[in-house]
Amino acid sequence: MPALKWIGSFLAMVAFAVVPMWGAEPQSLDRVLEPYLKEFGLPALAAAVFQNGSIVASGAVGTRRAGTQIPVTLNDRFHIGSDSKAFTATLAGQFVQEGKLRWDSTPADVFPELKPKMNAEFAKIRLDQLLSHSSGLSDKPLLDLVYRSYQQDGNMNDVRYWMVKETAPKPLDHARGSRFDYCNLCYVIAGAMLERVGNASWEELVQARIFTPMDLKTAGFGPQASLGKVDAPLGHILVDGKAKAMLAGPNGDNPLILGPAGTIHMSVLDFAKWVAWNAGEGKRGPDLVSAEILKKIHTPFVSTGVRDGAAPGTPKTGGYALGWGSVQESWAAAPAITHTGSNTMNLAMAMFWPGKDFGFVMMTNIGGQPSDDALRKLAAELYKKFGAK
Repeated sequence: MPALKWIGSFLAMVAFAVVPMWGAEPQSLDRVLEPYLKEFGLPALAAAVFQNGSIVASGAVGTRRAGTQIPVTLNDRFHIGSDSKAFTATLAGQFVQEGKLRWDSTPADVFPELKPKMNAEFAKIRLDQLLSHSSGLSDKPLLDLVYRSYQQDGNMNDVRYWMVKETAPKPLDHARGSRFDYCNLCYVIAGAMLERVGNASWEELVQARIFTPMDLKTAGFGPQASLGKVDAPLGHILVDGKAKAMLAGPNGDNPLILGPAGTIHMSVLDFAKWVAWNAGEGKRGPDLVSAEILKKIHTPFVSTGVRDGAAPGTPKTGGYALGWGSVQESWAAAPAITHTGSNTMNLAMAMFWPGKDFGFVMMTNIGGQPSDDALRKLAAELYKKFGAK
């Protein structure tokens, strides 16, 4: 699949060993997950349920590559797509806590050398507006920017800075703070701001400040499989109704420049560990940010409205916080804090309820509407089985 074609599709779509760390042996979910493979045409499916900081159930079924029998495991890396945005928001919260940024910090504050050529409204965009998709920017220019980014010199932070310079003089798509507009470009710009104050690339910052202290050993960036290997569940696309495996390579994931918006991968167990930490809202270590900062990250900042036809991986309704959404499902007693992520070849969903300190994560290695339907059906089943108590 040509790179620019799937990048365009992506823009249109914009969403340890357990026993020693978590206590008792979790219940197996394999028998719950198995029927979803055939019903929705999924190569593989993994899920984990957590309560009070411990995984209580987990499972992984299916194959790493459609048409083969390479069983997935609980430690296999899946891609989490736009669920990466919560890591970017948490990194921002760390710099706010340290006094290096404020939630109302602007591109003009962080890049004063660019201010003379900045559009006046662009210069006033707040960090929390970038992280909540309410900045007035849209993804309309992103395809062209990504295409031209391959011709730029330097490391990822240099190229993201170039993207800020290219965007800064242009007028906004709509008024700042006027509405929700899911925007990956916003996260690249926010990521560049974090890179400037952190004096390192976004990838280095996330690794040092989140992955390492949380001991997320399977977490990384880019395609979840290694080049030339099927050492993780490959992403898949549908071609003439059949699942086509996408090997690691330039077409195997989002362009790396989009890292702050969605290039992270990890196992279902590490994903559950990360989301369970969020569900505790400061009850448990590691002390990445204060409970107050974490509450800010989880609290809706803007209403998404009702988005008919919203693509998989993007909010359909509810509120959007900073890297997280808030949605009231018909089958749940209270709104969930949630996010879905996809690079069009994989789909991952996280949901949690802080008041219950409960939630779950689900991951599959194929994108598209059937996968979205599968995870939403599975979410209702897992909530009724484990959360409706």
